[in-house]
Amino acid sequence: MERNLKVIISGGGTGGHIFPAISIANAIKAKQPGAEILFVGALGRMEMQRVPAAGYEIKGLPICGFDRKNLLKNVSVLFKIWKSQRLAKKIIKEFQPQVAVGVGGYASGPTLNKAAAMGIPCIIQEQNSYAGVTNKLLAKKAEKICVAYEGMERFFPAEKIILTGNPVRQDLLESTHSKAEAVKAFGLDPAKKTVLLVGGSLGARTMNESVLQHLDAIAESSVQMIWQTGKYYYSAMTEELKKHQPIENLKVLDFVSDMGAAYKAADLVVSRAGASSISEFCLIGKPVILVPSPNVAEDHQTKNAMALVNKNAALYVKDVEAREQLIPLAIETVQNEQKLHELSEQILKMALPGSAEIIADEVIRLAERRRG
Repeated sequence: MERNLKVIISGGGTGGHIFPAISIANAIKAKQPGAEILFVGALGRMEMQRVPAAGYEIKGLPICGFDRKNLLKNVSVLFKIWKSQRLAKKIIKEFQPQVAVGVGGYASGPTLNKAAAMGIPCIIQEQNSYAGVTNKLLAKKAEKICVAYEGMERFFPAEKIILTGNPVRQDLLESTHSKAEAVKAFGLDPAKKTVLLVGGSLGARTMNESVLQHLDAIAESSVQMIWQTGKYYYSAMTEELKKHQPIENLKVLDFVSDMGAAYKAADLVVSRAGASSISEFCLIGKPVILVPSPNVAEDHQTKNAMALVNKNAALYVKDVEAREQLIPLAIETVQNEQKLHELSEQILKMALPGSAEIIADEVIRLAERRRG
C-alpha cells in the first residue's frame, strides 16, 4: 500500500516566514488530506507557538543567527549550528519525508542541508525581492526555487526558478465584512476616512514615535486611525497617551487579531515593507505607504518597497524621515480620492494569486517523483 505524502516545512522567525509556511501546509492538506506535515523551527522563536495554534506539529532546533557586533559570542553560535544539524538529521531520519520545503529563517539552513545530503528533494521559497543569505546558500541544493518577484535570476539558477508569488493568510481573502461593518467593529465612524497603522507582528518603534509626534494633527484632522502598537510597545504608548487629551479618532490596540477586518476598514494602510505584507496588499488592492525597516539583513525591505514604488503602486517614507513626514503624508493621502484610486489600481496589477496552491502542486510533484 502506498504510504501517505510526508513533508517537512522548515523556517520561521517572523510572521513573514510563518504565515506563508502555514498557507503552503494548508494548501497541501487541501489537495491531499492524508498528508503528514512536520514543521521544524527555531527554539524560542514565534513559530513554536504559531504553528501548533494552526494545528501542525513542530520540532525546535537550538539555532540562532550570528552576532555581528560581538564576534566572541559566535563560538556558542557555531556550537548551536553543529547541534542543530545533528538534531535535524535525527528528525528527518525518524519522520522520513519525501520532500522538504524551506521558507527562510534560521532553522531552514540545517534542515534543508541535511535533507539534501540524505537525498530528499528540496524546495525553497524566497519571499523577498532581494534573496536572503540562507536561501542563496541553499539554492545549489534545491530542486525548485519559488519566488515572488521578477529578476531573481541574479541570485538563483534561472532553470530552477518558478514565479509563484507569496502565499498569504486565507482569512484576509475570505473576510465577509462590509467596509462599514468593519469600521464599526473598531468603534469608529463609517463616514470618515480610516488609516490603519501596523508595524509588523512585533511592532515598530519608528512608526509608534511618528504617531506620538503628531497627536495634535491627528486629533484636529477629519481622519480616524487604527493604530497597532505591537505588544512590546503597548504599555509605553498608552502611558504617553495619558499625557494628552483623549483622541476619539485614534483607536489604539496592542495587536489586531482580525487583520481581514482591519484591512477592510482601512482606506489606506501604513506598514513596514515585509514581503508577506506586500503580497497581501497586492492581492486585496490596498493603497499603502511603506516604511521599510532598517533593521533587516541586506536592507531587503527597502528593495521590496522600491519594487512597488517604481511602478507607482505604493508610497514610501524612509525610516529616518518617518517621525516628521509619515503622519502628515498619511492624513493628506487618505483624503485624496484620486491618489487612493491610482495606488489601488497599480498595486492590483502586481498581484500573483493562488501562490500556496502553485507551491503545493510543486511539492506534491516532487514527492510523487521520489515515491516513484
